[in-house]
Amino acid sequence: MIGYRFSKYAPPPQTAQSDFERLLKVFMQLVLITAGNVSEALQWMTEVDKQYKLTNERYGMGDFIEDLKKHGYISDEKGNGEFKLKARSEQNLRQSALEEIFGKLKRGKGGDHKTPHPGQGDEATTDRRDYEFGDSPEQISMTDSLRNAQINHGFDDFFMTEEDLEVVENEFRTQTSTVLMIDISHSMILYGEDRITPAKKVAMALAELITKKYPKDTLDILVFGDDAWQIEIKDLPYLQVGPYHTNTVAGLELAMDLLRRRKNANKQIFMITDGKPTCIKQGINYYKNSFGLDQRILQKTLNLATQLRKIKIPVTTFMIASDPYLKAFVRQFTQANHGNAYYSNVEGLGNLVFEDFKRNRRKSF
Repeated sequence: MIGYRFSKYAPPPQTAQSDFERLLKVFMQLVLITAGNVSEALQWMTEVDKQYKLTNERYGMGDFIEDLKKHGYISDEKGNGEFKLKARSEQNLRQSALEEIFGKLKRGKGGDHKTPHPGQGDEATTDRRDYEFGDSPEQISMTDSLRNAQINHGFDDFFMTEEDLEVVENEFRTQTSTVLMIDISHSMILYGEDRITPAKKVAMALAELITKKYPKDTLDILVFGDDAWQIEIKDLPYLQVGPYHTNTVAGLELAMDLLRRRKNANKQIFMITDGKPTCIKQGINYYKNSFGLDQRILQKTLNLATQLRKIKIPVTTFMIASDPYLKAFVRQFTQANHGNAYYSNVEGLGNLVFEDFKRNRRKSF
């Protein structure tokens, strides 16, 4: 009898991790927390090893350090025990962050962002239409066109006219320029909660996602404290919080400057912060007030939100806090910009960033 025979599913055996691979995961997490300080991360590992027995008699911490050097994760160029991360470690950190936060995404076709508008785009749809002057030959559906010719003219004396041709509708694809703003003010490590490490992970995951899946997009990353400055993707593991206030205005102004240089029509800003703006720069001096919402600072921040709305650049704010007065600020800012806002704990931050990024793939700002 023809059919299917079902039996109990037996999953394939998982390949056991080597001692090096197992320790490497711990090491990479510690390197991120210590802002790229390899020696400090190894010291922590040694302490953790004492308590939790990470190593064993046949594979110790000394073997692990030698393997890190042998496989190109760290270097000891001066030979004095001052280790530095190599490019392979930075790549590993980004890939690990991508898998941890966004899941294991398969690399797709040369990456752009879909819009709902049909036309001469990159990705074929199931829709068909009559041929029009200007359509490329690659769009012609030969099967449908041959069928039309046979129906219209018969089989005996086969010929094809322009009226027989059908073309496959393609979707336009857009390119998007994104600026990611990361708050590095002192509050990002206050109250016993490390908020900067999850923010770095999200930034690395987003960078890896755009680089691998949407290579035609652009991503610029900046940090803001008392001032704002641009950083490179390779700098993310070494990012640290400073004794700074929160100059949101400086961050937004730099983001606008970066996006002006980008030729893409679709532009957006993602801002990860845990507090209200507490600082603006006036000439060479700083005006600071950490107590409540200062009206002078607030008004300048809201004015920038409005300017960004007028040039069609939405700001999505990811607030890693839930204080009522912070929500009030975010609500005002979002209304002025017509953007989006999310309130998140550190664990849910990555999923929110990814969902909003995915949603904006289908928008034309």
